[in-house]
Amino acid sequence: MLTRVVHVEPRGGYRLFVQFSDGTEGERDFSQMVTSQGQMIQPLKDPEYFARVFLDYGAPTWPNGFDMAPDALHEEMRQAGELSRSDAAE
Repeated sequence: MLTRVVHVEPRGGYRLFVQFSDGTEGERDFSQMVTSQGQMIQPLKDPEYFARVFLDYGAPTWPNGFDMAPDALHEEMRQAGELSRSDAAE
């Protein structure tokens, strides 16, 4: 079963609070990601633009079409110890 993002909330700078369909949630800092080069990343370097994140079919997405694969994001956050169970899932 694929994990999708059910809620995403900007937390200032390049931080996002993310809730997943499996009941886990956490906060991640994407500062390292926005240091990358590339046409799709360039607009995200502006924190105000970064905060315009929204969900499109369970994937964090920005107005320029850049998105993140929910399963990969979940796995990265799990490995980094950034996920916990939400109260609603217990």
